[in-house]
Amino acid sequence: MKPGINYIGVCVVYLCHDGQGNFVMNKRGEKCRDEVGRWDCGGGGLELHETVEKRMRAEIKEEYGTDVLEYEFLGFRDVHRINNGEKTHWIALDYKILVDKDKVHNAEPHKLDEVKWFTWENLPPDEELHSACPLFFEKYKDKLK
Repeated sequence: MKPGINYIGVCVVYLCHDGQGNFVMNKRGEKCRDEVGRWDCGGGGLELHETVEKRMRAEIKEEYGTDVLEYEFLGFRDVHRINNGEKTHWIALDYKILVDKDKVHNAEPHKLDEVKWFTWENLPPDEELHSACPLFFEKYKDKLK
């Protein structure tokens, strides 16, 4: 049984920022579950008996090698998409996370091709983003800037 395919998956999704108008994204590598080569905010699936906050903090440490300084829960999204020909369904718990820019690095080079800082003015085009990112940006644009 696979989350998001055989049953609704629950995940934490976050956009990490430095408090100065910069935010970090990762380019998904060959070892990622899906959407290889696309830019993503960051996130991970929640496991049974795990708290949402623990998963969120663990994912940021795993992907970006840094700790959470502050976080804000933005809301949730009901994410329906087609991936590799299969319908998927996830409930995404969305966060805005303050991190120390100097400590952020690619902590999963075996999984992520690149980690890069962006501003709203130099975002990758939608066709280079993970398919769930445009909705994330649109839904929370007033809270993210």
